[in-house]
Amino acid sequence: MSLYQKCWTAGLANSISRTRVSPLGFVCILMVCVAFSRPDQKAVATTTPVRTDTNAENEQPEKNQISVKKSRVFTFVEKTGLGHQHGVEGRLKSGSIQLGAGQDAGTLVFDMASFDADTDAARNYLGLEGSTSATTREQVNSNMRSTPILNVREFPTATFVIQSAKRISDQDATGKSRYELSGDFTLRGKTRPLKFMAEVQQKDGMNHVTGKFSILQTQYGITPFKKALGAVGVADRLTIHGDLWLAM
Repeated sequence: MSLYQKCWTAGLANSISRTRVSPLGFVCILMVCVAFSRPDQKAVATTTPVRTDTNAENEQPEKNQISVKKSRVFTFVEKTGLGHQHGVEGRLKSGSIQLGAGQDAGTLVFDMASFDADTDAARNYLGLEGSTSATTREQVNSNMRSTPILNVREFPTATFVIQSAKRISDQDATGKSRYELSGDFTLRGKTRPLKFMAEVQQKDGMNHVTGKFSILQTQYGITPFKKALGAVGVADRLTIHGDLWLAM
């Protein structure tokens, strides 16, 4: 009971002692006192803070695990006709690579909902000049994530299951080693074999893994975007660049 409530109740009791009150009236007064002195449930109620998943931002990846915070995927989209070249920045949900493994060398899981067209980072990484307006980016992203293209709602991830990560050459003068990554790439529920070369360099206490590969959208059930009777569109071939950071 608060100080104000105690004082109010005491004053009421004092008034009662000086006033003749009927038994029924006295009972009513007691009920009012009890109701007034009851703690306000809403005032004392506490709420449990909502937990947010901050693992990606505060991660401490174990050996051979990908840093999802630092790693990026950049996709170069070539134009057709009067279209425009695009650079797309994406992130991974998780991943691991066991460099030198002859089998079961790891898995990369791509977060397709994170893919963002024509960010400054993507255009700079891919060597594309200029920038893209917010309105154009919004339209490109809407097309890219839609059902005919990536269909992010039904296929929120893509995966590269790495069967082997064989070392091809030792460190060169720049400190880079070369590895051949071989496995199965799955996009929009369709899986095809994939093999490409990657360079690995120790940097900032991690293995910096870079490489690129190309795919044809039509081989994964995607119809390349076109409009104006095909006068504006994008090419079938996509070139995907990986810029990954791997814990040592």
